[in-house]
Amino acid sequence: MSMYQVKPVSPDIKIDLPTCMYKLPNIHTRQANSCSSDHALQNGDVDPAVRALEARQDEIMRKLYELKAAVEGLAKTVTTPDADLDVTVSSSLSSQSSSCDIFKATKNLDALLGKDLGTLRDIVINANPAQPPLTLLVLHSLLCQHYRVLSTVHVHSSVSSVPPQLLSCLGPKHADSYARHMFQLGFTLIWKNVPKLEMKFSVRNMCPIEGEANVARFLFKLLAPYPSDPAVATLVDSWVDTAFYQLADGSAKERAAVLRALGSALGRGPWLCGTEFSLADIACYCCLSQNGSMSATAANVQRWIKSCENLGHFGPAKLLLK
Repeated sequence: MSMYQVKPVSPDIKIDLPTCMYKLPNIHTRQANSCSSDHALQNGDVDPAVRALEARQDEIMRKLYELKAAVEGLAKTVTTPDADLDVTVSSSLSSQSSSCDIFKATKNLDALLGKDLGTLRDIVINANPAQPPLTLLVLHSLLCQHYRVLSTVHVHSSVSSVPPQLLSCLGPKHADSYARHMFQLGFTLIWKNVPKLEMKFSVRNMCPIEGEANVARFLFKLLAPYPSDPAVATLVDSWVDTAFYQLADGSAKERAAVLRALGSALGRGPWLCGTEFSLADIACYCCLSQNGSMSATAANVQRWIKSCENLGHFGPAKLLLK
């Protein structure tokens, strides 16, 4: 006989069981929604869920491009010997305005510098504050008339102090300087104790370009092509070298010879290389004003100086010399 006995449940005891343990979806409603959605797609309409997903994807891609542009901008200083920058002084946007008639043939930046979606093309220049590059300030002003330029000035730790006019030489800070994607070109000037001015455009893919004359040639080609005539192009290069190596850094005898050559060239035309304003005029004007030889020039050189100043391009250089 078993130790356990099963007692029958009394008919008076009631056990309440759940009427529904799981909630099942309404199959008929889902089928109806699917039919209406298929009907909408057959009529060429886009599913609202797909439209919302596409909008969200576009927003994510836009933010990624902005982030990429910001990282690229930081990489241009962090991955170079200029990583110990001490002070970020100013960032500015010079709005694209009506360009001077002299530089009508503005080139496409994609063709000149290469296309990189979402990355700001940033030109980084190291310059010694003891020798301010007046030519580059003039070219920066011209670039700002052709492109949307994000301009930034930094001070390197190798420089103890910088005059206020050098800190603001590229203009005031702009409210949209944080939005790098709004700009076409970056222009970063670093005041640093370097023996010779140097420039880098692509930090990872190029060696620095040294010398104010060579950097000026690079920047000028963003404004207008060099003369197609080889003889005129050679003449422009010759005047640029003469300006920096003889007029700016030469002896008194060399400077006097350059002044005579200026008078002779300007006796044959309004500009140094003929009938068109060129990089030769910019380089010679800046070097002439920097060494203080403007007053001791011939009458036709004085007329040329006045013609240069009437163009309005040399305002930044004149402000720096005051």
